[in-house]
Amino acid sequence: MLHVNDLTYRIGDRLILDRASFNLPDGAKVGLVGRNGAGKTTLFKIIQGELATESGSVTLPRGMKIGAVAQEAPGGPESLIDVVLAADKERSALIVEAEHADGIRRAEIETRLTDIGAHSAPARAAAILHGLGFDAEAQNRPCADFSGGWRMRVALAAVLFTEPDLLLLDEPTNYLDLEGTLWLYDYLGRYPHTVLVISHDRELLDACVNHILHLDRGKLTIYRGGYTSFAKQYAEKRELTAKMAAKQEAERKHLQAFVDRFKAKASKARQAQSRVKRLAKLEPIATIVEDDVLPFNLPGPERPAAPPLITVEGGAVGYGERIVLDRLNLTIAPDDRIALLGSNGNGKSTFCKLIGGRLAPMKGEMRTPSRMDVAYFAQHQLDELNPKATAYDHVAERMPDTPIAKIRARTAQIGFPGAKADTPVSALSGGEKARLLMGLAAFDGPHLLILDEPTNHLDIDSRTALMEAINDYTGAVILVSHDRFLIEACADRLWIVGNGGVKSFDGDMDDYRQLVLSGDLDPQKRSDKPQAPAASKTDERRAAAERRAALAPLRKKLEALEGRMAKLTEVIGKVDTALADGTAFQKDPAKATELSKMRAEAAATLSTLEEEWLNLSGEIEEAGA
Repeated sequence: MLHVNDLTYRIGDRLILDRASFNLPDGAKVGLVGRNGAGKTTLFKIIQGELATESGSVTLPRGMKIGAVAQEAPGGPESLIDVVLAADKERSALIVEAEHADGIRRAEIETRLTDIGAHSAPARAAAILHGLGFDAEAQNRPCADFSGGWRMRVALAAVLFTEPDLLLLDEPTNYLDLEGTLWLYDYLGRYPHTVLVISHDRELLDACVNHILHLDRGKLTIYRGGYTSFAKQYAEKRELTAKMAAKQEAERKHLQAFVDRFKAKASKARQAQSRVKRLAKLEPIATIVEDDVLPFNLPGPERPAAPPLITVEGGAVGYGERIVLDRLNLTIAPDDRIALLGSNGNGKSTFCKLIGGRLAPMKGEMRTPSRMDVAYFAQHQLDELNPKATAYDHVAERMPDTPIAKIRARTAQIGFPGAKADTPVSALSGGEKARLLMGLAAFDGPHLLILDEPTNHLDIDSRTALMEAINDYTGAVILVSHDRFLIEACADRLWIVGNGGVKSFDGDMDDYRQLVLSGDLDPQKRSDKPQAPAASKTDERRAAAERRAALAPLRKKLEALEGRMAKLTEVIGKVDTALADGTAFQKDPAKATELSKMRAEAAATLSTLEEEWLNLSGEIEEAGA
């Protein structure tokens, strides 16, 4: 279907494609992968005819329709549904012509409209928009009412609606929330034509594609299977190539040694000459050189906080007088890993701002440690970086009166070693800016790390490095992401933000996917059992009073535990300070030994109390506190 032969393309002196070739069979679902900057988007532009190559060709069947998301998002007065319907230019033109045609031509138009499913088009367009997060009311609003990210969803809906023979998608999940991403997985899995998609989303590349096209150092190689299969095949290929290269190098050294030893002897001259020819014919095996991905540095707090880290009772949060989230009753432990689920616009960012201390509760109570440090990362903060400053400059601002060597060492820890530390922010890639911003956010070892879509602009290997850093981080994490792989790898608890509240979700991501595709994101409404008659207001108040009375002793016990844990934490901190300089055992060995024993006992008691606190908190939550 699509044949790409010996493509060569350069940008200045840089070789992007080096005699690259591949063929796509009809109906294939192919994921295009490669490091950031490898040339994936450039290849898309060449396939669409937007760029001319130095050599090579792209061959497509005659009349084949190619579709890609428009680079400029629609933003006019037209409604969303009208923008999507207008993407089918043939349908739009035929409908206009039908208004004035008659006789045979009118019959031909009606026949063609029937053939292309024109009459069911509005329902199909509405279904796609709904899957991408637009309800019926939003679909009839003008595009100009929406932000750039939402308008890019409309552009995606438009190209999906046209169902091209070859669908080209460049990072389609970047502007989607998790719910839209899960819907897109399902849609692409059922798509009836050929798909070529650039993505760093491992779940998409495993669930939706049956081939992986790998772009590396200008060469294109196609593998059967999804990303997990590709990763295994690529690792095996890398190992085999290394072995072959080592074997060839051993042979080369053996031949060269013979030549060096016997080339001056007449009796061995002919044999030496034959080995010189053999050396000349030994084509060097191109080894697969891996670019090392630098780890993310997310230091944890020097002194962990005593549990609970955060407690909210009867809380509400919003803006001005408008409440966005109400009836919040929850606790967050110092080492929790919580992923927030729910469609964009339901209040996930508002909740993060409340937990992060950027919004005060409008009612109820939120308790936190007095010295809790929170790190907050969100993609929109990339604009807050000084484009003229370097990574070194940004780190130096956080380390006044510190030697240059230490500043450079810390900059390298964040992921900017050597000359990279002196590159202006304006010259950094999106992934590098995200790495810098994340390193600055977690600079002081926070107790709580809030990550709002941290994987945008990161390639697959960088996402894996981020996953490892989150799992190694010792504080609490609140995670908002459309990357299902990251959520499943890092989150221990799932909370749904929606319907004006925050509720714990007891299922896993497969259960949540079914919930999304069923169209009902409120787990409280989803039940196979018949609903009981609604209780009267009086009964509800009486039941609430009974619950409060029953829980009062448990709450009192919980508060007592928290007080004891705080005191033990304080004791451990004081002992650590006394023993920190390393001279305590020299000055007064007996006292130092006693302090060490005291610390061990306090730590053991604290561990027991923490376990008791966790069990008691669970009882209160299950009882509906």
